[in-house]
Amino acid sequence: MSRLTVDGVYQYICGVCFKKGPPGTVGAETEWLVRAVDDPAARVDAAGVRALIAAAGTPPGGSAVTYEPGGQVELSSAPFPSLGDLHAALSSDVTFLRETLAPAGLALAGYGVDPVRGPVFQAEHPRYHCMRDYFVAGGFEDAGLAMMCTTASVQVCVDIGADAADAARRWRLAHALGPVLVAAFANSPVRGGRRTGLRSTRQSVWNALDPSRTLPVLRDGEEPEESWTRYALDARVMVVHTDAGDWVADPGMTFGEWLAKGEPTLDDLVYHLSTLFPPVRPRGWLELRMIDALPVRYWPVPVAVATALLDDPVASAVAEAAVEPVRDRWEEAARDALGDAPLAAAARACLAAALDALPRLGADALRPLVAEYAERYVDRGRCPADDALGALNPREAVS
Repeated sequence: MSRLTVDGVYQYICGVCFKKGPPGTVGAETEWLVRAVDDPAARVDAAGVRALIAAAGTPPGGSAVTYEPGGQVELSSAPFPSLGDLHAALSSDVTFLRETLAPAGLALAGYGVDPVRGPVFQAEHPRYHCMRDYFVAGGFEDAGLAMMCTTASVQVCVDIGADAADAARRWRLAHALGPVLVAAFANSPVRGGRRTGLRSTRQSVWNALDPSRTLPVLRDGEEPEESWTRYALDARVMVVHTDAGDWVADPGMTFGEWLAKGEPTLDDLVYHLSTLFPPVRPRGWLELRMIDALPVRYWPVPVAVATALLDDPVASAVAEAAVEPVRDRWEEAARDALGDAPLAAAARACLAAALDALPRLGADALRPLVAEYAERYVDRGRCPADDALGALNPREAVS
């Protein structure tokens, strides 16, 4: 197999990660904590959950079912031509999971971070064992285990763009929207049964990990393909899968340093890119990874909002103006959510623009749910994290 060069990395990223074409499809991934209905603090056996779901067969909407190291269940939809089609298919698959688990006394819980249980590593695949070892070796053990075993999210997948200019615009907007999406959908203020002082503790967990693979990719004045190439070359190699079939964690070099030795192949690059976790990740589509998991009722809202703001030209123009002043307020978004006045103003403008755009995208049926969310939370400067905090004893100390 031929060895890679820096130019080969760039060409792969241009042709695959940033494959362009007319926008028109949307996908989503929903991650869920699984807990016992009668004892939310109890550890749930991940192997038992996998067996239950496997025995139930294929989800009716066609989503792929995978599992995170702590036993979280992930549903990954296929790409759909419309928000309405995606919503129908993924909703049926969420219902399928809930009905599969209910007879065993189990339920899906939508939180960005498990509010009660600490991390319990239950992964079987060697990839996750190597990931754990990598975080331990790098001094990120606590955050690494918390991320792998106790966090969950809603991820939105939208097209790259029609051409280079459109792709660059969508890339910039997706990054600029990040803090607003964190703030508007923050849902992880409690960890280990105690308040953390944050609205999105999940975001802070990711921020505490290896920055070479979790910080935003965007660099002003640089083409998206160049930014992602630089990011990939500068990131440390997490795992090497050898020709003999072995998995080796943390070989102690960046991908660029490995490349200089003339050793990695295209397969190694593809795998390396799968171990990079920035808030916006290009995979032939843009994967928005910064949104906390939400209660079952509301998971479609961030999918509809993000898609509308990126795909509808009128909504995009509103969003671009609204989010520019807050594009770097990641820390404030995680800490204060919509208690931060600039973020609250940007979120209200974005939700209003998305509501206006949904009929133009053929998703008018989603407007009542998005409007309900806006009225309950965004218009009042609130987010689901405030509900979770309100359910706690008001004398509970901040840890």
